Amino acid sequence: MSDSSPTTGSRFGAMLFVLALSAAAALTLLFTTVDPWLDKAGILAGGLDVHIYREGAWRLLHGHSLYADETVGGLLYTYTPFSAIVFMPGLAVPAAWITDAFLLVNVGVLYACVLLCWRMLGYRMTPRIASIAALLAITCLFLEPVRTTLFYGQINLVLMLLVLWDFSRPDASRTRGIGIGLAAGVKLVPAFFIVQFLALRRWRAAATATVALAATVALAWIVAPGESRQYWFSTFFHADRIAPETDPANQSIRGVLAHLSGGSAPVWLWLLLAGVVTGAGLGIAVALYRRGERLLSVTLAGMTACAVSPFSWGHHWVWFVPLLVHLVHRAQARPGWWIAAAALFVATGAWTYQWTPDFASVGVFVLPKPWHSEPILENAHVLVYAFAVLYALRVIWTVDRLQVRATPSIRMLDGSYT
Repeated sequence: MSDSSPTTGSRFGAMLFVLALSAAAALTLLFTTVDPWLDKAGILAGGLDVHIYREGAWRLLHGHSLYADETVGGLLYTYTPFSAIVFMPGLAVPAAWITDAFLLVNVGVLYACVLLCWRMLGYRMTPRIASIAALLAITCLFLEPVRTTLFYGQINLVLMLLVLWDFSRPDASRTRGIGIGLAAGVKLVPAFFIVQFLALRRWRAAATATVALAATVALAWIVAPGESRQYWFSTFFHADRIAPETDPANQSIRGVLAHLSGGSAPVWLWLLLAGVVTGAGLGIAVALYRRGERLLSVTLAGMTACAVSPFSWGHHWVWFVPLLVHLVHRAQARPGWWIAAAALFVATGAWTYQWTPDFASVGVFVLPKPWHSEPILENAHVLVYAFAVLYALRVIWTVDRLQVRATPSIRMLDGSYT
């Protein structure tokens, strides 16, 4: 599976068998845990957000306000003016087809993300990797962030693909950073990776990403100056346009504080904790990158960006996908890591609960909370992030410890040494 440590014969067969089982289980759960055609919950009955994107593009094209009035479903448009330009091609697709069309696009993007993860781990793109990536992508369909991204017609997977594309390229690439700049121009959270470039002292990539982001703002200002002024000087500061921060779906540090206190989190406390987590997350991500763990580095940074954001929906945490790829990669050499991969699948799965015949909720954090389990279930994604941080620290410690051995060590593909 790679030039340095090929996986052949029985090992490849075993991995293929396990992933085939996981893919079958994921598809079964995806279509049986809730009626796939159930309104507001079934995987084939969604598309709300992609219709909001399409309406935003229509409003911009016809000179209507993006931010003053409600859009589809009574929701407000919360993205940048540049995003409405990006969504313009959606107007070429009939409204009746846009949901299914973008569902297929997102599935293809998911597969591309998984392939890029394997590439970042040092694997060559071979038929074996293509088949393993396909099975793993199918497995990821049942992860809550992926399932809800597909259901709503969200753009999270596309933005992650742009970020992974940038980080998969050589450090010396002159255009490295364009993907992150464009992603941040659509949704501001990916701007976190510009800070990661700065922390890594990748000055050219940081500058390229910043220029690309600035270009998206300038373009939108030329096309829609009024909407740009409204967004950057007013809408940008109104996080309450999204949802109350106490909403169980708010899987961020601010959400954790709100959940535990039963009310709005003190801004000063959130800023303090977010600052500490940002610094620690970036520091660990940099340490991982410098030790050759590029995929784990960008994954931890992506998860940190979700954790410190004022409001992070469950579907923002698509960074569980590369984390699962990383764990499966380790399992190809050490079977014990299949347990960690299975634990991640269970903890972040799209488990559903049907409250009434017409309503079901999706995600661990909105399940019924028995035995006083609210602090655990209601903050599930942030807790997984905390475990990921501890795991990343262990990886750093292991690499450093083995590098100081008196005898030479050979680094294996799974990050271990012999």
